[in-house]
Amino acid sequence: MGRRWTRPGPFLLVLLCYGQLLSWLRTENAQSPDMSYNESEVKAFLQNYERTAQVVWNKFMEATWNYVTNITKKNRGEMLHEDMERSQHILFFGTQARLFNIATFQDPVIKRMLRKMQNMGKAALPVKELQEYNQLLAYMETMYSMAQVCLEEGPCLYLEPDLQEVMANSRDQKELLWAWQGWRDAVGRPLRTFFERYVQLSNKAANLNGYKDMGALWRSKYDSENETNTLQHDLELLFQELQPLYLNLHAYVRRALHRRYGPQFIDLKGPIPAHLLGDMWAQSWVNILDLVLPFPEKPLEDITKIMKGQRWKPHKMFQEAEKFFTSLGLLPTPMEFWSKSMLEKPADGREVMCHASAWDFYNGHDFRIKRCTEVTIEDLLSVFHQMGHIQYFLQYKDLSVIFREGANPAFEEAVGSAITLSASSHKYLLNIGLLSLQFQDSKDEVNFLMGIALEKIAFIPFGYLVDLYRWKVFDGTIHKNIYNQEWWSLRLKYQGLCPPVPRSEEDFDPGAKYHISASIPYLRYFLSVVLQFQLHEALCRASGHVGPLHHCNIYNSKMAGKLLEDALKLGSSKPWPEVLKMMTGESQVSTKALMTYFKPLMNWLVTENVRQGEVLGWPEFSCSFEEKEKNTFLGLELDSDQAKTGQWVLLVLSFVMFLLVLMLGRRLYILSTAQDTKAYFLGMAMEPHKAAKGQWILLGLCVLLLVCSISLAIKIFTQQSKKPLWMTAEWWGLN
Repeated sequence: MGRRWTRPGPFLLVLLCYGQLLSWLRTENAQSPDMSYNESEVKAFLQNYERTAQVVWNKFMEATWNYVTNITKKNRGEMLHEDMERSQHILFFGTQARLFNIATFQDPVIKRMLRKMQNMGKAALPVKELQEYNQLLAYMETMYSMAQVCLEEGPCLYLEPDLQEVMANSRDQKELLWAWQGWRDAVGRPLRTFFERYVQLSNKAANLNGYKDMGALWRSKYDSENETNTLQHDLELLFQELQPLYLNLHAYVRRALHRRYGPQFIDLKGPIPAHLLGDMWAQSWVNILDLVLPFPEKPLEDITKIMKGQRWKPHKMFQEAEKFFTSLGLLPTPMEFWSKSMLEKPADGREVMCHASAWDFYNGHDFRIKRCTEVTIEDLLSVFHQMGHIQYFLQYKDLSVIFREGANPAFEEAVGSAITLSASSHKYLLNIGLLSLQFQDSKDEVNFLMGIALEKIAFIPFGYLVDLYRWKVFDGTIHKNIYNQEWWSLRLKYQGLCPPVPRSEEDFDPGAKYHISASIPYLRYFLSVVLQFQLHEALCRASGHVGPLHHCNIYNSKMAGKLLEDALKLGSSKPWPEVLKMMTGESQVSTKALMTYFKPLMNWLVTENVRQGEVLGWPEFSCSFEEKEKNTFLGLELDSDQAKTGQWVLLVLSFVMFLLVLMLGRRLYILSTAQDTKAYFLGMAMEPHKAAKGQWILLGLCVLLLVCSISLAIKIFTQQSKKPLWMTAEWWGLN
């Protein structure tokens, strides 16, 4: 099933030790004019890398797997140790790769491998900062995975599956708001403290790799060799092409929610509150299909209910997905997959990271999936998607470690998603017994396409803005004091959403999304939405499908399987436009297939929105955002809460001084009327007239301090143009 590997020998140990000494070698020293190598020397170098990399990466993946499937301090320490070992390996070979003058070589494969090795990612950081960075990332991801929201009288709820079930199934606005706000309080606010340092270290790593910031490094994954990089411009064009479909969907859904929740929550010309769309991040709206179904008299069958009635289990869901891939003539999963994967949440009390992911252990035979699977149609389609990753791993397992990744990150996501388009087709679900009724007419088709659109089209602006936001953070366009404000500015601009309650800069709502807390680039998901329809169309064409694209099901098509296999086997050994052209005949990402797929729905939405007189978009609306009010206190600019605390302290001091004045006055009165021959002042015995004199002086000082304190308090409140709390009617309960 793959290349055997052995324990690391002395050569690897030497490499790891010397990697520590080479951190000084950076890009500026990478190509010395005095050093030249022939291709045979480079091949030997690459062979050494290959022999050691499989061992190092395998150990890192094992340690990471152990941690995310059993979150303990011991496992975290082992993971961080193996991560440092992997980074030292990358650093050693990366610095060596920078010594080669790539332009002098003829073999395009060698040139491509060296270019990839020269980008060392975070391994370029100095050791102490690399350790800090790794610990920071581990802490942020763990905080996200272990966060809970607690009921006032009851249990605490995790995100998966508890809070997600609330967001998906509740139609109580107050309950939805509780879950939405509680999750952001539990995760976002604590993460804000660490995010600024994360940004600093990320940018330093990017700089050491020759990029201006981390956003530029992430975008380099989509660069085409020997072509001008127009990625950001191309992305904006793609979004503009897709925007009419999203705007029509948004307007239609907004009216449906207006019918359900009323005008006090939904403005028919404004943005939608983010907690009412059936998902914690409002990135997928499929869970509110029952509220927005175009033809409610023809409801869709409840596939989740059917699955539970047929006693489906998570294991069966994965078996069904594998059966689909093998029907195409593709590779079955190894036995190790079934014995080592975590297919559902453990019942033994372990803390785990439930976020779904597919894993390649770089030994050619060990591939796994980690997810807390629930028996639902949404999870079934997600399983198909994850198994697409596993098939990609299986197909390119014999390539160099350097090429064991997708043609680009979006390709990796699009492969599994293209398969889900067949798996979600009416024909396929009918064949496996999860549907019982054939399509009757166009109304059924519009209802079906609405369900797909709420998953795919609703995601488009969110998929785009997540990295757009982080690119602006990395390049300094978005400063730390407006992190949350700018997040909601982008969500309003692109999604037409607002927070259900006012937000402030004490909040950090971006951190409530896993990929931000775990530092995972997100552009891949935006591009994969478009790309999956291109791949689906090409596979349908290869299978001989005739008819509407949304009817296509490639199950059992060996021709479609061969086309997919040939592309997957290439990994990242070829530029992604070449791989795309081989599959689709086009070398650029195109929205044509997506628009073709949804054309019947788009036509219906436009007609319906015109009939209802809908306003597309949310012109001249803004979200409610609480600016932290700044006040001046004793010459310092403080938040209003801090200034208020200072004012209270000053007020208390004034009362204390007032009490001292009263006590001293009483004491002086007693002295003046007493007939004693002795009196005391500050603990010393003396004649009464001398003690009285001392106390008069002390009384004068206290009165002076009292006047100063009261004057200062009055001045501060006057400067703030506010009455002190105790001078308001509310304070005395008069209103």
